Amino acid sequence: MLRSMTGYGRGHAVTGRYDITVEVKSVNHRYFEFTSRLPKAYLFLEDKLKHTLKEACSRGKVEASVSIQLLDGGETEITLNLDTTRGYLTALRQAATKLDLMDDLRLSDLIHFPDIFTVHKTELDPDEVWAMVQPVAKEAIDAFVRMRETEGEQLGVDLKNRLATIADALTEIEARAPQLKEEYYNRLYQKIAEVLEGQNIDESRLITEAAIFADKVAIDEETVRLRSHLRQFEDLLQSSEPVGRKLDFLVQELNREANTIGSKCQDVSIARRVIDIKSEIEKIREQIQNLE
Repeated sequence: MLRSMTGYGRGHAVTGRYDITVEVKSVNHRYFEFTSRLPKAYLFLEDKLKHTLKEACSRGKVEASVSIQLLDGGETEITLNLDTTRGYLTALRQAATKLDLMDDLRLSDLIHFPDIFTVHKTELDPDEVWAMVQPVAKEAIDAFVRMRETEGEQLGVDLKNRLATIADALTEIEARAPQLKEEYYNRLYQKIAEVLEGQNIDESRLITEAAIFADKVAIDEETVRLRSHLRQFEDLLQSSEPVGRKLDFLVQELNREANTIGSKCQDVSIARRVIDIKSEIEKIREQIQNLE
């Protein structure tokens, strides 16, 4: 199934102590490129997210964003250093007595002495956190992949229509090409007849000239190769594997054959069809830049 390289997915869950949100989005890129936006305390999740996403997609600039909140506020624990606090209180009261000052100490005054508190960061268990985040990440990635597949399906329909347009134009070229030799022969015969004014015309020489011309403008090999490339393109559109790079190569081959046909045949109707073909090829080239 074709996949676009543009997609978005979101997952959310409240699991145990955690309120978790995961968002995944991507844009076009030649290769797989991963970036993440994680809370500082959860940077250890980056490698696991990257590995999981790389299994889900092979190309694109992918960004994963994770928000994690502890519902019980248990990220930090603050404890009072009683001995230090008593020491400050004793020293302040002694100062008030010795300096004959009023003892007006209040609890709020202690805030000026931050060392009376000790802040402990809760140690996170990476395996426990990942066990909580993983199903949420899967929900986001599944939605992300579905969106890429939906857009890929739409691109596939458009590409098939453009291939059909090229095939129709090629059919017209194939029908027109054999007529060129006969038309050239008739024009050459007429010109020679005008020059010779009733004298005998060497028919064998005319046939030889016509054969040389036909060889110069023959496009059978190019049209056969062009049709072969079209069939390969259609087969790749049915592939379950990422095909963006292969299609990009085939587009170059399609364009090469179209250019050769255009340069060989100095015929207005064929030239018009070649222009139509090249126009469709260019549109195909633009579209496949969005495919994985």
